[in-house]
Amino acid sequence: MSSTPLQTDQFESRDPVTIQQFLSTVYDTKLRIHSRNGYRLSHHRVDAGPFAVSTTRQTGHLEIDASTLGGLVVGSARTARGERACDGSADRFAPGDVLLVTRPEEPCRVRWHPGEVELCVLDLSVLTQVATTAPTRRPGRIRFTDLRPVSGALARQWRNTTSFVSDVLRNSLTNGAQPLVIGNAARMLAAAALTVFPNTAFTEPTNSDRNDASTATLRRAIAFVEEHADRDISAADIAGAAGVSLRAVQLAFRRHLGTTPTAYLRRVRLDRAHHDLVRADPRRETVSAIASRWGFASHSRFTARYHASYGVPPRETLHA
Repeated sequence: MSSTPLQTDQFESRDPVTIQQFLSTVYDTKLRIHSRNGYRLSHHRVDAGPFAVSTTRQTGHLEIDASTLGGLVVGSARTARGERACDGSADRFAPGDVLLVTRPEEPCRVRWHPGEVELCVLDLSVLTQVATTAPTRRPGRIRFTDLRPVSGALARQWRNTTSFVSDVLRNSLTNGAQPLVIGNAARMLAAAALTVFPNTAFTEPTNSDRNDASTATLRRAIAFVEEHADRDISAADIAGAAGVSLRAVQLAFRRHLGTTPTAYLRRVRLDRAHHDLVRADPRRETVSAIASRWGFASHSRFTARYHASYGVPPRETLHA
């Protein structure tokens, strides 16, 4: 498993033309920015492929028109205030607020007063890796029915999730981005977005799903996991390999093993990490490197899971 390259953008300017060109290239070729006075803008962005996280600070009073923002764009206002209008509705945001900037591919207008915002842009395909719409085998696109979080508690959950993912990205920039870590982080963001914002995702199994949640389905799913645990696979990939819907494979694991496909995959990867620790040369390998290779972004969480499963900390296994 080789590392995945991350793309980083570090930009700062006071020139409106240069700022326009930069943001248009990064976000939307049809983006338009209007300001009555001069301003300075700084922008830092890390693009991991299926998602990107950026922090942008500016000192003016801007009006921004966007028409073709790709992906799902979630904004967190750190110190900025402003107004956002799209699809006939408008509302304000203030420091601490979390919101969908707009629905995918839907135009919007934003008034952004001085301050800092964080943007997370998530590829829409990641949403279907963690949830589907009801009830067919070939569901349609998940739609978001409101641009505001369901509750303040869930808004805090989004901020906590992006904070964790940002830590993962910082570590990956230093030590190399492992594809399993990046894939897991993308699906973590997708699951959080589907929890935080009202949408049409459907998670309850249908009668067909219940019929499909058989031991035969489970065997096919387990065989796929065992063979492909070293690849960036999702629950949707496991379901596809088993020939059933995402809901059916989730029900099969819950019904017959009392777990989820993702948790089972994590258990298999923990076992593979254990074998690597047993065979590794401690002069050349580290616990963190092995954990990251198998998709465990947090050293402390990996250590806790490993200790609970094998009775010793992973460092002891490595140096045995």
